[in-house]
Amino acid sequence: MTAILGVSAWYHDSAAALLINGRPVAAAQEERFSRVRHDPGFPIHAIEYCLSEGGISPADLDFAGFYEKPVRHFDRLNESWLAGVPFGYPAFRLALPQWLRRKLKTPAYLNSSLNEQFGGRSVFIDHHESHAASAFFASPFEEAAILTIDGVGEWTTTSVGIGQGNRITRINELRFPHSLGLLYSAFAEYLGFRVNSGEYKVMGLAPYGSPVFAEKIRTHLIDLRDDGSFRLDQTYFRYISGLRMTGSRFHCLFGGPPRKPESEITQYHKDIAASIQLVTEEVILNVASYARRVTNQKNLVLAGGVALNCVANGRLQRTSPTGPLWIQPAAGDAGGALGTALFIYHQLLEHPRQISSEQASGEPVNDQMSFARLGPQFSDDDIRSLLHRKKARSTEYADDLSLCHATAELLASQNVVGWFQGRMEYGPRALGGRSILADPRNPSMQTHLNRSIKMRETFRPFAPAILHSEAHKWFEIPCDEHSPYMLSTAFLRKDLPSSFQWNDEMPAWRDSISLSPFPAVTHVDGSARLQTVSEQQDPRFQMLLAVFHQRTRCPALVNTSFNVRGEPIVCTPDDAWNCFCRSELDALVMGKFLILRSEQSADFADEVRSSGSSFPTD
Repeated sequence: MTAILGVSAWYHDSAAALLINGRPVAAAQEERFSRVRHDPGFPIHAIEYCLSEGGISPADLDFAGFYEKPVRHFDRLNESWLAGVPFGYPAFRLALPQWLRRKLKTPAYLNSSLNEQFGGRSVFIDHHESHAASAFFASPFEEAAILTIDGVGEWTTTSVGIGQGNRITRINELRFPHSLGLLYSAFAEYLGFRVNSGEYKVMGLAPYGSPVFAEKIRTHLIDLRDDGSFRLDQTYFRYISGLRMTGSRFHCLFGGPPRKPESEITQYHKDIAASIQLVTEEVILNVASYARRVTNQKNLVLAGGVALNCVANGRLQRTSPTGPLWIQPAAGDAGGALGTALFIYHQLLEHPRQISSEQASGEPVNDQMSFARLGPQFSDDDIRSLLHRKKARSTEYADDLSLCHATAELLASQNVVGWFQGRMEYGPRALGGRSILADPRNPSMQTHLNRSIKMRETFRPFAPAILHSEAHKWFEIPCDEHSPYMLSTAFLRKDLPSSFQWNDEMPAWRDSISLSPFPAVTHVDGSARLQTVSEQQDPRFQMLLAVFHQRTRCPALVNTSFNVRGEPIVCTPDDAWNCFCRSELDALVMGKFLILRSEQSADFADEVRSSGSSFPTD
C-alpha cells in the first residue's frame, strides 16, 4: 500500500487530500471543519478527517506533500518588497512575523499535525505543478494540453504544459507580476469586493453591464500577445509592494476611487465588471489556443483559481470546439492538496495511471474525482441522534422513492429545502450533497433566496441542476455533453420543448429572460451555470430530479450551496441544523429524514431566537 497525504495551507482555502494506491479516498477544505470561511490556517481537522476516512494512522503514510515551495515564495516576496522600497515596508512589516512564525516552519507544522508519528518522506512541489497535476492526473485523458492560471504561486502566474501518461512537462510560463488572476482581483477590489473571495461577484455582476471600458483596459493595462502571454503596466497597480491592489493612476483612468463595500452598485460598476470579464475571456481564449497549438493536443485540462470563471469556461467550450475540455472541480488552492499527492504518486514514484476507456451509454467519461464527493458522510443513525438531541419533529421514510416524492411535492409548492445527503463535495460548488434546492420556475425565487435565505446581494445568480437526459433539450449543449461540476455556463435554447407550457402562469418563450422556463436560474444574458445530473453520479439526487420532472414537467431545480452569507458550506448534521435554524428554510432533508419548520415545537423557536439573526459579511 502506498499512502500519500497532500496539504495546501497559509493563504486561502487550506485543504488536505489522501491518496491510497493512486486513488483519491478523501479530500476536504479546512473551512468546513473550522467554520471559518476560506480558512487559511494549517488544515489540522481536514488531515484528521482524511486519515480517519482512509482508515490509517500518521505512521502509515509513506509521503506527505505540500503544494508549494515556501522558501521560493518567500524569496519572491522579499524581492518585491525590496524593489518597492520604501513603499513596500508596510506590507513587509505585516507579513514578516507570519513567515518567521509559521510559513517557513511548514515542515514542523506538518509533523505536529501528524502527532509526531510520521516517519515517511516530506515533499514540497512547485505551486503550479500542483495545479497541473490536479488537472491532468485526475482527468479522463491519456494525453492533454495543460493550462494553469491563478494569481501567483512562487513566481509563476500562468503555465502551459503537456500531460502524457504518468508525466507532466511544463513548456512555458508567465511570471509575476504579470498575472491574469491579480488583474481580475484588482478589479474585484476596485468594485468593493474582497480579494480571494469576491471575484465570483464580479463575474455575476458582469452580465448587467456593457463592456464600454474594455478598450481602455486593452490600451492601458494589458498588452496581449500572439503566443498567449501578456504584460501588465505596473504603474497602475500596487500589489507588488503595497497593501492595496490598485493605485491613484488606476483610479484616474477609470474616473473615480474604488467603490466602498456594501455601498450602492451603479450602472458604472456593472460596466466595469462587464469590461474586465470580457478582457479576461479574451486572454483565456488566447492562451488556451496557444496551449493546444504548442502541444499539438486536442484535449485541454484547466486548473488554478481563474479556471473557476465558469463564464469564460463556457465561452471556451463554445468557441474552441477543437477538442474536449476538463476542469478540476477544486481548481483553486484547495485542489493543490490533491494535485500534490497525485504528482508524488505518478511523477515522482512513476506509477502508471489507470484510464478507463469504457463508458456506459449516456454516462460521463470517468475521471478520478468521484464526482467531487470526497468529503465526510454521516449515517442515518448519526442524523437520528441529532434530531433526538434537538427534540426535532421529523418524518423518517423507508425508501428513496417515497422520500423524493415528499420532497418534490414541497418544492413544487414553492418551499425552499436544505438537502443534506451522502459525502460532502470537495471544492467550492454544492453538487447535491450539501445543497439548498428550490423551484426554478418561480420568477420571484431568485430574489427570495438571495434576500431571505442566503442573505446576499440580489444580483447574484443561481445555478440549475438538471437531468442529463433533458439538458440538451433546454440548453444549447450537445446531447452527449456532461457538466457534473457546475463549471461552465450554457445558454437557453430558443426552440424549447412543447412541454414548456407547464401551467397557465408560465407563458411560452418570447425572447424575454423574464419568460424563461427557469427564471430563477436564468441570468440576465440568458445563460445559466449548468450542472447535469446522472444516476451514476448521484442516484438519490437524480431520483429527486426525475420525480420533480414527473410531477411538474420541469427537469431542473435551483441548486445553491447549503450555507448563508459569510459562512462555509455545511459539513455535519449539526451544521445543517444550525443553518436551518438561522435561515428561513422551509424544510430540511437529511438522509432519509424530512424536517418541516412548520411542525417544530416552541423549543425550536427558542433555538432560532438564541442563534441570533445577524450574519457575517463576505
